[in-house]
Amino acid sequence: MPATTDVVPGAGPAGRVSLGVAADERAEFAVRHAELATGYGGGGDPDDPALVQAMQMVLYMPKNGDVPVRSALLAAAASAAVALCLDPRVGPGGEWEQRYLTWKRSRIRKVARRARGAQWTAAGEADGVTVETDGARARALVPGPVGAIDPRIRRLQIGGTELESDQPGPPDPALPVLWVNADLGMTVGKAAAQVGHASMLLAGALPVDEAFAWSRRGFRCSVRDAAGEHWAALCDRVPEGTAVAVRDAGFTEVAPGSMTVIAVPAAHPLEVPDSDTTSIPPESHR
Repeated sequence: MPATTDVVPGAGPAGRVSLGVAADERAEFAVRHAELATGYGGGGDPDDPALVQAMQMVLYMPKNGDVPVRSALLAAAASAAVALCLDPRVGPGGEWEQRYLTWKRSRIRKVARRARGAQWTAAGEADGVTVETDGARARALVPGPVGAIDPRIRRLQIGGTELESDQPGPPDPALPVLWVNADLGMTVGKAAAQVGHASMLLAGALPVDEAFAWSRRGFRCSVRDAAGEHWAALCDRVPEGTAVAVRDAGFTEVAPGSMTVIAVPAAHPLEVPDSDTTSIPPESHR
């Protein structure tokens, strides 16, 4: 069975656990962060359309039972995307390194698909990272050519069930916030791809120590909608260097150059001290 990793961050306030932070772990993270910080894209599409590179993202949308909250599902998608991009297996000598770099250094694409029941179980067998946020689940798969998508993933629908916008309240000041341009009316799938771009951009723009501290929290983030004057104020922060923005290529849903998401660092980020232990929210891995 292919190697997989599920990262399931704690969904809310909880106790703290002591965890040793080794110097070599920091150093290895710094190498992966340096690659992400160089940015992505730059290369054109290959002549053969089947060789176009894309990251497939799978959103868990159960047919019956609890329907995920839109903001939580988008937060899970954003966390999964950046977690994969900074996973040890995309680093030097890692088993995912070449697939990841081929994608990252070409024209970046993400494709969000929905899955339920057995489909979701099958998606969990493909190489990737799963994140659960407040009961919502999303899985980012190791990128590859669109002509060689795992058949279990290819059969999943790209469009489908929509989720109404929600109002989850003020974001946690210890978490980054990804502000979605509400005026664009993006579908869940489109917005999931865009917040995935935003989390990557933000992680690469953060100082390595802040990015490492964020990784210790499973790259948890808040996703909120913004419109009107609030969106305009966020746009002003981008040239100031206090926020990063995603501008869409315009292949689907929105006009080319549209600013879709603005990512803002945590107002009060947690730090990982230099000592050999630190206090962080618990995570469970399976």
